[in-house]
Amino acid sequence: MTLELRAASSLSTGELAALFNAAYEGYLIPFHVDENTVRMMTSAFDLDPEASRVALRDGEPVGLANLGVRGEDGWVGGIGVVASARRSGVGEALMDALHEQARELGLRRVWLEVIVENTGAFALYEKLGYRTVRDVEVWSLPLSVTEQVDAEDVSAADAQARLPEQREPWQRADETAASYGDARGLVTDTGAALYRQPGEHVQLLRLAGEAEPLLRALRVLGPVSILNLPVDDPAAPVLRELGATVVVRQHEMLLEL
Repeated sequence: MTLELRAASSLSTGELAALFNAAYEGYLIPFHVDENTVRMMTSAFDLDPEASRVALRDGEPVGLANLGVRGEDGWVGGIGVVASARRSGVGEALMDALHEQARELGLRRVWLEVIVENTGAFALYEKLGYRTVRDVEVWSLPLSVTEQVDAEDVSAADAQARLPEQREPWQRADETAASYGDARGLVTDTGAALYRQPGEHVQLLRLAGEAEPLLRALRVLGPVSILNLPVDDPAAPVLRELGATVVVRQHEMLLEL
């Protein structure tokens, strides 16, 4: 059987969505995308359809790997192989192809996150030269309608002006917030937060200063999710005290090209 690697742009958005869902079938966390989600991810995470890769075996799509590009940094924005083609070298071939594209684009670093329990993928990434930079966690904070907190709604720009410059995980970086276009700000006398609420749930993007008043104010708006918060972040113990739970822990890994 012949394995062919192509640019992700060779497939339609609908075909990419179908391949994404097939490649993530049986994943540790249930995952499903549609065409709108693919478009959103491509825009918000700066995925490059020309540099991203899909794998085809005898003409049938069997895997994909997305590459996000920002300056000299790249990010693996999802890699998966359909069940029938797993453990046959497709994932490693896709990663090698992404690295080749990253070098051609002049990138110096490639980042990714892998769920701690996904030991097979973790072993592959270590084999390819990635090292663990830190562990990060996905948190879920339930809704509360009884909080009374003195917090002020401000523009995203006003909130960002109060946030320190630091490297955040790709999905919560300032570039991502800007791409969403619907980020909002919340400030208190002792802190600031950047968040968005595309539906019922609140997605917390950035947080600095005293966490408790901000988290209490945000959870009045809806259940709060926080993606890839470093395990040693000062907000982590506050979240725990407020009854939040860790949904998943991931290794954040880095390959220096």
